[in-house]
Amino acid sequence: MRRLEIAVLGLSAVLGSGMLMPSAQAATFVYVGSSDSQDVTVLELKANGDLTPIATTAVPGPEKRGGSLPMNVSPDKKRLYVGLRNEPYAAVTFNIDNKTGKLTQAGVGPLADSMAYVATDRTGKFLLSASYGGNKVTVNPIGANGVVQAATQTVATQPNAHCIVTDPTNKYVLHTSLGGDLIYQQKFDAKNGKLTPNDPPTVSVKAKAGARHIVFSPNKKFVYLVSELDGSIYVFPWDARTGTLKKETQVTTSLPKGFDGKPWAADIHLTPDGKFLYASERTSSTLAAFAVDTKTGALTAIDSFPTEKQPRAFSIDPTGRVLLAVGELSNSMTSYSIDKKSGRLTKLKEYPVGKKPNWVEIVKF
Repeated sequence: MRRLEIAVLGLSAVLGSGMLMPSAQAATFVYVGSSDSQDVTVLELKANGDLTPIATTAVPGPEKRGGSLPMNVSPDKKRLYVGLRNEPYAAVTFNIDNKTGKLTQAGVGPLADSMAYVATDRTGKFLLSASYGGNKVTVNPIGANGVVQAATQTVATQPNAHCIVTDPTNKYVLHTSLGGDLIYQQKFDAKNGKLTPNDPPTVSVKAKAGARHIVFSPNKKFVYLVSELDGSIYVFPWDARTGTLKKETQVTTSLPKGFDGKPWAADIHLTPDGKFLYASERTSSTLAAFAVDTKTGALTAIDSFPTEKQPRAFSIDPTGRVLLAVGELSNSMTSYSIDKKSGRLTKLKEYPVGKKPNWVEIVKF
């Protein structure tokens, strides 16, 4: 009984100090997908922001490597899906050990094309994919064993489909066409995985902006889009009733001050509380940071922070305290602490990962 009292008092003291301290059973694992080495680096994220390497897991696939290694974690956190972008196009399913974070292969399923983006719906029963070169999105059922089955629907898009996500209710889907400067709005039947056009079926952005990645705000009221070719960030109010985007209320930029190169924006994420937004820009190798007005969705620029060389992807941990960014040309990952009041990033440490890292997933148990 005395030991229990000491443990409770110790935990209360830590929480009272404002420090993050997981329970004895909790753990947070990081998965970094690297395309040139075709592997996934597994690390454990500690409460103080340190990362401990656990394993490097090879992804079985063609000898010729793809341009990226898109990944997604199932809603129940039991599986990691990895897309292979060279023939034979496939999605590899790995089971996640919730105690060690290690991956074991569950199986391999077919994809209809080279997919730049893969994501499950919110039930975990379907894998949605977007093909940049194939100009299409697809829906693949996922078997009870977690292995992806053959596509049951293929939807043709304008050039360069680049992202596909379900809305928080799982009733609607948004996906982008970088070459068509469009966001597609579709209804989603989660029982059979069927996509049908919404009304209106698309929303346009500025010509040659290059609509790339989208993210929903945690309060489900806004959608943010980062455009690859001009570095712009769009703020759209979200109509949850109709599953459509309202007219954009703001267009700002992810480019750092004084930028005079060719824009090449990549990824976009919000902190879990929705108070800060970040976007990566590859030409300048920077992360743009913004404060978010959670009532209006408006963005106020904070600063741009130097990061890994050519940062295609980054991710924010579920506590909103740590941001992890990888560089395709640096083969490493940098961790940053996020100031909870200002949103500013402070570099913590660099970690070696695979060759040409371009995807980061974080799982907290």
